[in-house]
Amino acid sequence: MLNRIWTFFFVGGFVAALVRALTGHPEVWQDMVGATFDMAETAFKIALGLTGVMCLWLGIMRIGEKGGSVELLARAFGPLLRRLFPGIPHGHPATGSIVMNMAANMLGLDNAATPLGLKAMKDLQELNPQKDTASDDMILFMVINTSAVTIIPITIFTYRAQMGAADPTDIFLPILIATYCSTLAGLLITAAFQKIRLADPVVLGYLGGMTLLIAGMVAYFGSLDRDTMQAQSAVLANFLVFSVIIGFMLGAIRRRINLYETFVEGAKDGFKVAIGIVPYLVAMLVAIGVFRASGALDLILDGGRSLAGSWGLDARFIDGLPTAFMKPLSGSGARGMMIETMQTHGADSFAGRLASVIQGSTETTFYVLAVYFGAVSIRKTRHAVLCALVADAAGISAAIAVSYLFFG
Repeated sequence: MLNRIWTFFFVGGFVAALVRALTGHPEVWQDMVGATFDMAETAFKIALGLTGVMCLWLGIMRIGEKGGSVELLARAFGPLLRRLFPGIPHGHPATGSIVMNMAANMLGLDNAATPLGLKAMKDLQELNPQKDTASDDMILFMVINTSAVTIIPITIFTYRAQMGAADPTDIFLPILIATYCSTLAGLLITAAFQKIRLADPVVLGYLGGMTLLIAGMVAYFGSLDRDTMQAQSAVLANFLVFSVIIGFMLGAIRRRINLYETFVEGAKDGFKVAIGIVPYLVAMLVAIGVFRASGALDLILDGGRSLAGSWGLDARFIDGLPTAFMKPLSGSGARGMMIETMQTHGADSFAGRLASVIQGSTETTFYVLAVYFGAVSIRKTRHAVLCALVADAAGISAAIAVSYLFFG
């Protein structure tokens, strides 16, 4: 899929450039060649600048991991998950793997979340009577993964900082709201397919409590004028992020973990991640740069603006849609679109903030589906794709709505 998308950007850009050149714009070839050099340089600078921030946050996350933060979340959400996955016997290893995977996702521990998710899938496959067909529990687990609530979207904060955002964390609350809507929609439609009893008091307690919290935040911030709302949400976001850091440290101190050595251990992984991302970032940003320089992307976006205008809608959200369209297909492609949008319009523009919120609202559906189901040789996915795409649509719609609320 990623190969086709990457090829489409170049071929589509070439075709669009031919049309422009034949209609009196021969400078398009110079623009496209210039874009390849400019975007390659931009990609390297971003990746180089990421090194310090990634080292910092992966070091902090390693402290939280060893200090028991993931385990604490696992215990907190265990009662809920036992009711959502009724096919798993009490005490089966699958329960622990699922809880640990979700907790790691919530904390933004991507390196830990994927291996835990694959282990959970293998544990669920042991309980699956039809080895080539996804079970109900496997589908629900996959859908929750593709829409999982992320409490700390560290990577997005980092990219926004690199692109010059005045306050990189100002999208914290909008992302939290959007990703919660995505997760809730995914859970509701999957429960409808599988006839999961959501009226259980424990399930209602968890979902009701989280929904009231999110609704209360939206109601409170929606009652403020825009400047006050942005100021207070920024303060709250930064306070919560720093509180998590202190909480990680206190947990590690309680376990008598050496904070400094643990931090350095995690920071080493941050360096590897930042350097390893260079080729992928160069590939996607150059392809997207060529596509925009050819005029193809602007042509598509102008069509979207005209359509939105004919319906009487504010068309500013159109500039964030490339990230939305790419997100279910490719994580690196969506990341490239988000960065390109911030570079073109500014990190603190409405489009730049919207692209960031969309990036954090859902996961890469088809990648997760391919990796998780492929790891256990599942060929028949039943209603998994439909449920995951509904969750994606809900998350993206919520991202647009909440971006207008906070930044419009």
